[in-house]
Amino acid sequence: MQRLLETRSNEEARLNALRDLRLLNTPPSESFDRLTRLASQLLKAPVSTVSLTDHDRQWFKSKVGVDITEIPREQAPCSYAIEENEVFVVPDLSIDPRFIDSPLVKAGIRFYAGAPLFTRAGHGLGTLCVVDDHPREIDDAGKRVLQDLAGMVMSQIELQNMIGRVDATTGMANQHQLFEDLEDLARAQPAGDAAIIIIDIMPTVQTAHTMRVLGSSPTDALMQSAMSLVRSNAGNSATLYHVGPMRCAVLLVDAGPVERITNSIIDSLQVPILSDGIPINPAPAAGIYQFTPGEASPRDIFRRATGAVEDSRDTLGNIAHYSRVHDERSTRTFAILSEFGNALASDDQLSLVYQPRFDLKTHGMVGVEALLRWQHPTLGRVSPGEFIPLIEQTAMARPMTAWVAERAMRQAHSWKRTGKNLNVSINASALNLEERDFATRLLRAAQEARLDPCDVELEFTESAVARDTGRVIEQLSELRSQGMGIAIDDFGTGYSNLSYIQQLPVSVLKIDQAFVYRLTTSAKDRLLVRTMIAMAHDLGYRVVAEGIETQDAYDILQAWGCDEGQGYLMSKPVAAAELRAWARSPSEALLSA
Repeated sequence: MQRLLETRSNEEARLNALRDLRLLNTPPSESFDRLTRLASQLLKAPVSTVSLTDHDRQWFKSKVGVDITEIPREQAPCSYAIEENEVFVVPDLSIDPRFIDSPLVKAGIRFYAGAPLFTRAGHGLGTLCVVDDHPREIDDAGKRVLQDLAGMVMSQIELQNMIGRVDATTGMANQHQLFEDLEDLARAQPAGDAAIIIIDIMPTVQTAHTMRVLGSSPTDALMQSAMSLVRSNAGNSATLYHVGPMRCAVLLVDAGPVERITNSIIDSLQVPILSDGIPINPAPAAGIYQFTPGEASPRDIFRRATGAVEDSRDTLGNIAHYSRVHDERSTRTFAILSEFGNALASDDQLSLVYQPRFDLKTHGMVGVEALLRWQHPTLGRVSPGEFIPLIEQTAMARPMTAWVAERAMRQAHSWKRTGKNLNVSINASALNLEERDFATRLLRAAQEARLDPCDVELEFTESAVARDTGRVIEQLSELRSQGMGIAIDDFGTGYSNLSYIQQLPVSVLKIDQAFVYRLTTSAKDRLLVRTMIAMAHDLGYRVVAEGIETQDAYDILQAWGCDEGQGYLMSKPVAAAELRAWARSPSEALLSA
């Protein structure tokens, strides 16, 4: 039974290798036809073919002297040639019980000799064979000729397959070839020692700037020169790959001094490199991952080495080894990003809580800030401080904000129907503010929720404005013209550039909780907060203090004329059903944990 399972597994791997080469059912090729013609001439055989053994047939990629294109596999001598792993000879097919009923015999074929075609991984693809219309033998010299020609057929197959595996700029093998070589290494030396070094010639930002200033030709020349330096310092046993615009990989097998080799490579790249006559300063960094072949997939090996090179930018020597802790963090980051789309489509993963905002003079609740929460079925509760900054850097920022806005507005309308007029604040990211239709979509969401735009406030941080001030002003002006409130969140922690803040149609400044938290202990923070409140009022803005946790802080802010506040003193973020909408004082609003 075990042997049967192994046979099936090997056959599946063989068929996968055959199909990965993309040769089946392809048109005739002169490069293969030359070899079949040569085989026919050298071995004085009227018929020669390059045949490929598929699941249930023998298909001819190239043929001389025969019209048929395929025959059933069980009637083909080529299958036996693969199993024999040597030149397979049948002097007379018509008297061999295995082939008496073969279409070849019916076509008048008697003699057969075939040399198997094996990949480097040991998968038999088919044969190069010669046949004749009369019985005959083949001597050892003829067998060697057939084997040599079969080797040339495999070289041609490998050459064709290399297209897409070599980088056009440097002529070096690319990432696809690296993955294949790692698979081969795992089969050949499963218990060996190996290392992969990923080398960044310069950071992505510097690469982009260099290409923008100099164009692609000098940067291509830079990479070619850099690869030459890497090659001369990596040693003869190393294999090089070009795996990114300014990134290469070095594969070392049974190479002890990995650190020495890496240091030598980095040192060689520390000096200016002439590129089309222009001296360019690289900024090299290297990541090292030492591994046992087969312990991880090629993709994981590459990912771990890539993670190490990213870590290396934070080290003094610009060299870092793979860190399991960092890798687990990266893996979690990837899981968060890959799972968030499913969370948006799910009915039970995402939810909103609302943190009340209070008028510091009347102590009454005047609004709430909608805050997103995520409970994943396997990751558990994912902190908003962890997932929101990640999502805000991707295209999922758009659907995330839309999800929050639609549900928060519907909830605000529901409260309004029961006589609770609470403004709802919604957070937007930098990517949101750069969307050309953001204001239009947000106003449409309010209309669909049957909510007046004046009952909605949009919050964004100062850093979001700095990316594209013109477009941000355009979007915010449209929202403000319809009555929607505009608030700068976490004020004081970003750029705090008054020259552009004055250009924005802002109605509210929210003082960051870091200042409020230290209000009773830091004279400097007291001065800053009091100044921010006065400045905001002079500019015509309302002021909201975030993170009020003590009565002393509440009293100080109230005395300085701060308009509103939110924080755990009054209420933590709560589900809509738990909200005490008409609490009149901080003590009444405080909810039990």
